[in-house]
Formats: sequence, structure tokens, C-alpha cells
Amino acid sequence: MNQLDFQGRHAVITGGATGLGYAIAQRLVQSGGTVSLWDRDEAAAQQAALTLGGKARAIHVDVADFASVQEAVRRTTAQAARIDALVNSAGITGPNTRVWDYPPEAWRQVLEVNLLGVFHCCREVAALMRQQGYGRIVNIASVAGKDGNPNASAYSASKAGVIGLTKSLGKELADVDVRVNCVTPAAVKTAIFDQMTPEHIQFMLSKIPMGRFGMPEEIAAMVGWLCTEECSFSTGAVFDLSGGRATY
Repeated sequence: MNQLDFQGRHAVITGGATGLGYAIAQRLVQSGGTVSLWDRDEAAAQQAALTLGGKARAIHVDVADFASVQEAVRRTTAQAARIDALVNSAGITGPNTRVWDYPPEAWRQVLEVNLLGVFHCCREVAALMRQQGYGRIVNIASVAGKDGNPNASAYSASKAGVIGLTKSLGKELADVDVRVNCVTPAAVKTAIFDQMTPEHIQFMLSKIPMGRFGMPEEIAAMVGWLCTEECSFSTGAVFDLSGGRATY
């Protein structure tokens, strides 16, 4: 594993208790940084922080609730003084069903977590980063946001929205040393698979030319670099991590 330079930096990672969020937190800690794990599962976040050691702390937050995000920012900055990187990894898949059968409340919930949650966090943290004159924001989108997966309309729409938000915010912050980018993984084998039907999982695998799912460590390697000072001339950009599925 190559060594990234995140020495002396602090990152906030939403959904940091498990899955991609945890893998990213682990990579940044290994690269010399400290992390705040924002998660609505407080017990899981506490356990993850213990596992990562003294360089991690857990903060309970529901990213879909704006007031909860504001409180999490207050608690984080009280403990860590500044936020150098924000990784928006929290997300849900929602049901696997066709649009005409999709429960409206479930559709709304996916958008509230996956898109509004990213907006809430970006809104609050971007202002801090602009004030301090430095920051890196990485949003976890999905290849579904490019292609639109059948039987996953809410998820696909939410991730397309994350891509658009990333491009807008990247341009708005281009005049200061704050970079905003997103990654678009294909399916990565994490606990989020538990929210999907076996048929949908097989569909996603069939679309990947490499013939396998991504590994959390592979996503963390790219995201980790995007969180560092070395990522200096990319902003509003979309980085593909799809095993060859998406090439644009």
C-alpha cells in the first residue's frame, strides 16, 4: 500500500461506522490523519472508533436532519478545531422495484439521505473550509447516477443529483483552495448489499467488464488521495471506479 500524506489533517466521514466509510477512515488514519465518524448508528460508530484507535472519534448524526448536521459540526469543531476533509459516504439503496410500484415515502427517504444529506453536510462544512482557506470534499456517488439502474430509480436519481451538486459546488469554491470531487463506484461488496435483492445484485455484477465487485480498499485508495493536498487541480470532477462499466 502506498503512503498518502494526510499528516496532521482531520476528516469528517459520514456513514463512517461501516462499509466504504470505515475503509476510507482506516486509510486516512493510516496516512497520518485523524477522523470523526459521523453515523446515525451511534453504537457502531463508537465501536469503529475504538477499533481505529486514538485517532478516531464517533459522533451521532442523522444527515437527513439539518439540525442534526449543524450540531455535529459544532461538536466536531469543538474537539478537532478544524475540518480539512469531508467525505459524504452515508447512503441507503431503497427498495428494488419499478417506478410505478415504488412507495412514495420510500422514494422520498432515499432522496433525503442520499442527496439532501450530502447537501446539508456540504452546506455547513463548505462555509468553514472557505473561511479557513483550505479543504477537500469528496462525495460518494455511483455509476447508477450515470447510467440509471432499472428497479433502482430513487437511488439512481439521488446519485445523479450528487454528481450535479459536486459540479456546482466545485465551481463555486474554485477561487479558494477548496476542492470538491466525487467518485462513481460500481457495486462494492459491503453490508449495503443486505438492502438489495439477489436479482439486483446479479444484474449489477453482469454489467462490470472485470467480472467482479469492487473492494472497499480500492475505493478508499482513490478517495484518500482526493482528500489530500496533492489533489490540487481537480475540482467538480467525477472519478470512475466501476471495473470498466462506465468510461465517461
